[in-house]
Amino acid sequence: MYRILIVEDDAAIARAVSRHIAGWGFETRAAADFSDVMRDFAQFDPHLVLLDITLPFFSGYHWCQEIRRVSKVPIVFLSSASDNMNIVTAMTLGADDFIAKPFDLTVLSAKMLALLRRAYDFSAAPQVLEHRGVQLSRTDTCLTYEGKTLALTRNEYRILMTLMERAGQIVSRETLMEHLWETDSFVDENTLSVNVTRLRRKLEPLGLSSLIATRKGLGYIME
Repeated sequence: MYRILIVEDDAAIARAVSRHIAGWGFETRAAADFSDVMRDFAQFDPHLVLLDITLPFFSGYHWCQEIRRVSKVPIVFLSSASDNMNIVTAMTLGADDFIAKPFDLTVLSAKMLALLRRAYDFSAAPQVLEHRGVQLSRTDTCLTYEGKTLALTRNEYRILMTLMERAGQIVSRETLMEHLWETDSFVDENTLSVNVTRLRRKLEPLGLSSLIATRKGLGYIME
């Protein structure tokens, strides 16, 4: 079941949207604290966010940027401020669509479903990679271990995903570079070493500093 976070301070609109999309089988949550939307985001772990521009405390633009720091989850702006400048700003900050108020709920649902189909292919592969209690989500760039969640950068995520998909196997440096930069040419190998070192340091507070082992002259392995 898809989870949809609704960040809308007009309670009537939030209720109407929630009731309608619940009929399509979505699980919904309306943001409760507009001073800390990221708390709801982290707790609910939504597949898609509906976000208004004008909100108490901070604008929707602010929360769009905060979400984009930790996740690639689809974001749809819902706003009556639908002039070209606002639309361009929203898309530039990482939004996937912009729907002007007032809007038709059926159209909203159809657009959401299209975005979700493009963002998540649940039939293609498990949505969470797991190895010795470490879980790596395919729907965002987060790692979870013993109840703690760690947001990863793009390179950190690709390194871990490549190693977890081949857990127990030695992965060559060339293979990792191909997955990180889609080429094995014109990339300084020291750049890969720097990325792996940073990732190991980031994993230390979770007790996972030894998660990635080096095989000298061969590559890396997740045992």
